[in-house]
Amino acid sequence: MTCGRIPFAAGVSVVLNLQELELRPVKFDVELPAGEIEFDGRLRQASSLHAKGIAELVNPSIGELRVQGHLAVTIEAPCDRCLEAAAIPVDKPFDLSYYPAEQLETAGEDEIDEDASEVAYYEGSHLELNDILREVVLLAMPMQLVCSEACKGICPTCGQNRNLQDCRCAAQRTDDRWNKLMAFRAELSPEH
Repeated sequence: MTCGRIPFAAGVSVVLNLQELELRPVKFDVELPAGEIEFDGRLRQASSLHAKGIAELVNPSIGELRVQGHLAVTIEAPCDRCLEAAAIPVDKPFDLSYYPAEQLETAGEDEIDEDASEVAYYEGSHLELNDILREVVLLAMPMQLVCSEACKGICPTCGQNRNLQDCRCAAQRTDDRWNKLMAFRAELSPEH
């Protein structure tokens, strides 16, 4: 089996074309410079993204595509604890299936199996590789983005970054949200 190879030029989005995939699988080996892929306002591509893999038409009768490969990149985002910049390395293999959007529209809720969460849909006759790579990165991001596991965060009283300097704020012993429950408990239990 012969494979086509996708050429890449910086600043140009790579397109996986269905007509070409009908003829043969297409290999890709791309190096996207930092900032090339746009994420939400919170995440930023801090290093070049290297992705290597293959795209193939698995089932031509229904238009099922499979994109497999590996990517490596460093993403920068504010730390969820201290708001300083956190570098999150992503080094991940991926194996994604894509179906035509018509498949989603014609399938009833009963026909969608439990693997449907691992499936994406496309419209038209092509897929942009940058969109696929963006999706892989977003799915690889941890739930909590931290600069380090030892991050002390921000003081809830004065707002000081406790990684840089300890503040002298008194630690609040109880959470005010529990006051009513504590009062109710005191009413129920007899005093000793």
